[in-house]
Amino acid sequence: MTAVLMSRNFRRYLLGQLTSNIGTWMQRAAQDLLVLHLTGNSGSAVGLVTALQFLPQTLFGLTGGVLADRYPRRRLLLLTQTAMGAQSLLLGLLTVTGAVNPLSVYALAFVLGTATAVDGPARSAFICELVAREGVATAVSLNAAQFNMARVLGPALAGLTVAAFGTGPVFLANAASYLAVLYGLITIRPAGPGRPTTDRARLRDAFHDIAATPELLLPVCLIAVVGTFGLNFQVTISLAAMTVFHSGAAAFGYLSAAYAVGSLGGAIHGASRGKPPTVRRLTTTTVVFGVLEAALGLMPGYGTFMALLIPTGFAAVTVTTTANALTQLHADPQLRGRVMSVYFLVLLGGTPVGAPLVGLVSDTLGARSSLVLGGVVSASCALALSAVIGRRVRRLPPITSPAPMTGPALTPARPTDP
Repeated sequence: MTAVLMSRNFRRYLLGQLTSNIGTWMQRAAQDLLVLHLTGNSGSAVGLVTALQFLPQTLFGLTGGVLADRYPRRRLLLLTQTAMGAQSLLLGLLTVTGAVNPLSVYALAFVLGTATAVDGPARSAFICELVAREGVATAVSLNAAQFNMARVLGPALAGLTVAAFGTGPVFLANAASYLAVLYGLITIRPAGPGRPTTDRARLRDAFHDIAATPELLLPVCLIAVVGTFGLNFQVTISLAAMTVFHSGAAAFGYLSAAYAVGSLGGAIHGASRGKPPTVRRLTTTTVVFGVLEAALGLMPGYGTFMALLIPTGFAAVTVTTTANALTQLHADPQLRGRVMSVYFLVLLGGTPVGAPLVGLVSDTLGARSSLVLGGVVSASCALALSAVIGRRVRRLPPITSPAPMTGPALTPARPTDP
C-alpha cells in the first residue's frame, strides 16, 4: 500500500477523488435534510429525491461504460466533474438565496445523477492507467476504500455543518471540492495508454463475460441486492434521527459519524490486506452485515443505536470494497469500463427502487422496520447466491498471485492457473 501511495500520479488522483467524493456525499446528506425541512419530514419525499438522483444510473449507466471503453477516460472525467461542480454551485446559490423548492431539488438531483452515471465507469477504469502492474490490486482496493470512506464521512460532516451553518454552505463547499479533482486530472501523467484499447465497445460482451465468470457473477448479483435493500443508510439514518429519536441535524451528524468510524476502519482494513479478495469472504461479510443491520433496527435507545452503527459501517464497507475489487480484478481489461458500468448499475441503479421502498416502509411501519427488512433481505440473499453460484467458484483454481498483464498498467487478466 505504501509503494502505491508513493506514485505521484495515483496519489494526486486518489486525494482529488477523495476530496470531491466527500463533498458529493456531504451534498447528498444535506440534500435529504433540506427535503425533510421543505416537506415536513416526509420519508417518501426523501426516497423520491434519492430515487431521482440514482435513476440516471439505471437509464444511462451502461452508456457510460461504453463511453469509458471508447474515448479517453481522462477527458471524460474532466467533463463530468465540471458538470457536477456546476450543479452543486447552482443548488447552493438557490438555497442561500431562499429560492429553493422541492421541484428544483428534484431536478438538480437528476442532473447530478446523469453526470455520475457517465463518470463512474470511467473513474474506476482510469486507475489502471496510473500504476504499474504489480500495484494494480492494491490500487483497486484503495480506490474502493476512498469511495466508501467518502460515502460515510460525507454525511457525518454534512450533519455537523448543517447544524452550524445550514444546508446552503454545504452545497457551495461541495462545488469548491471539485477543484481538487480537476487539478489532479490536469496535472497527472498516466503511465499507461491514454485511451482505451478498443473502438468497438459492445455491451453484450460485458454481460457475456459476467455470466461466464462466477467470480464476476456472484459479486454483481449480491451487490445488486445489498445496494437496493441494505445500503440505504443515507435515508434510514436521517429518518431515525428525526422520527425515532426526535432529534435534529446535530444528532443526525453524530449517528453518521459513528457509522463513519466503523466504515473508516473497514476501508483501511480492506486496503491494507495482503491477501486477494475472495467470493467466500464477500459472502461471509454480507451475512454479518445483514445481521448487524437487522439488529440495528431493534436497538432500544439512541446510545445503543449509535454504538451498533460502528460495526455495521465496518461490515458495509468491507462488503462493497470486496465486491468492487473482485469485479475489477476478474474483468477482461478490454471490457473493464463496461463491466464496471454494470457493477455501478446494480450498486446505485437499484436505489430508485430501494429508496422509495425504504421511505414507504418507514412512513407505514417506522424507520426501525426498514432497517430490519434491509438486513434480513441482504443476509438471506447472500446465503442463497452462495449456494447457487458458489459451487461453480469452488471448482475453479484460487487466486494466489496476479496473472500476466495485457499492458503496462492494466489490471491482470483472469487467472487460468494457481
